[in-house]
Amino acid sequence: MIDFFLSVFEQIEEVLTELSQDPWFLLLLFFVALFDSVFPVLPSEFSVIAGGVASGAGTLIDDQRLLSIILVILIGAGGAFTGDSLGYLIGNRSGERLTKYLFRGEKGAERLEATSKQIRKRGGLLLVTARFIPGGRTAMTVSCGLTNQPFVEWFARWDLLASFLWASYAGLLGFFVAGAVENQSTAIWLAFGVALGITFIVEVGRWVRDRVRGAASDRSDPIS
Repeated sequence: MIDFFLSVFEQIEEVLTELSQDPWFLLLLFFVALFDSVFPVLPSEFSVIAGGVASGAGTLIDDQRLLSIILVILIGAGGAFTGDSLGYLIGNRSGERLTKYLFRGEKGAERLEATSKQIRKRGGLLLVTARFIPGGRTAMTVSCGLTNQPFVEWFARWDLLASFLWASYAGLLGFFVAGAVENQSTAIWLAFGVALGITFIVEVGRWVRDRVRGAASDRSDPIS
């Protein structure tokens, strides 16, 4: 199974490396970021990193490194924001049907209310954090629509920030790694590995924090 996934990623890397030698890659980048926001199976981070590497190597737009990375970040962020907005719309427009499917019964209603409270309590920070978690961002954007969070006044503003930070992080990571590694294929894999390592560290930190908070909450509860 591991060999299969490695083989798939190698094929994806080869295709992205080849495509990123042409400015038309930016159009592909937009749609990959868009659709990955709704159907989290496409390699959007990998694509933005590949765009960043091609920018740093000067092959996306011949020797226009600064222009290339700016376009990669803006177009990647634009695709991500469009996809996130579509996820919000799906949750908002199919609210009753989706609620019956995902939050059936009394416990389901309690989970939905808890989700709504978490969104209101943690606000934009939760939306920004979720953008860096594959799959988590889809659940978050759909939940925002499902719980009727204000789109213009809240969702759009925070998601624009989240999308820009996400695209900047992935794009600049690839851009700077490309400046240190000559081979583009190696640079893509190295940058992607660094991104995975950072994600792993953050998730472990979140897990430890939640465990500590849970233990503290248990100690503070009165003994029955």
